[in-house]
Amino acid sequence: MKQYRMNPDRKYVDIIINGIMKKEGHCPCRVNVDETTLCPCDEFIATGICKCKLFIPLEEVKVEESK
Repeated sequence: MKQYRMNPDRKYVDIIINGIMKKEGHCPCRVNVDETTLCPCDEFIATGICKCKLFIPLEEVKVEESK
């Protein structure tokens, strides 16, 4: 997904990645564990919304960098 990138907050990303590893590759923000919750989850692929904010739109990155 070209319009998105990984969240630039390294500490936050480490927490989310650890959650993904604990759930064997599944989104840590999801209760259910099935093939639709493997990171990147089907909802993110379909809608572009990453509930755990691991992936964020490039516009948000540009705003953060300009602060």
